[in-house]
Amino acid sequence: MPAVRPLTTGDAEALIEAAVRAADDVGVRGSVTVLDAGGHLLAFRRDDAAVLISGETSTRKAYTALQLDAPTADLVDLVRPDGLFHTLPTALDRPLLFLAGGVPLHRDGRLIGAIGVGGGAPEQDHRIAGAAIAELGLA
Repeated sequence: MPAVRPLTTGDAEALIEAAVRAADDVGVRGSVTVLDAGGHLLAFRRDDAAVLISGETSTRKAYTALQLDAPTADLVDLVRPDGLFHTLPTALDRPLLFLAGGVPLHRDGRLIGAIGVGGGAPEQDHRIAGAAIAELGLA
């Protein structure tokens, strides 16, 4: 299988900028986190007017999307009391967060990282992350 170019710091900074523009368009003041494929922080930004917890939620959403290679919006029902992943949020040392706003990043079909957005309503956070991904062509 041919090598896939990893997510770079430049990619991460461009994702942050695109997410900030998308958040501005809907009036959301929050935080954006970009992780590489190993779960390491590549870029982070918290708006001056964002609630403090948005930094933590954006990071946990990105980590959750990366670990499960799925948008967190698609996982919410799985952690309900009758869901398949009911115990998963408390089973790991590093906390996962099953709220919309985390989306994995792919290049040539391979997982290269994740973006997480926190600070708006979950649906807004998901749309902001999706807009940033679309702008950079990382599906």
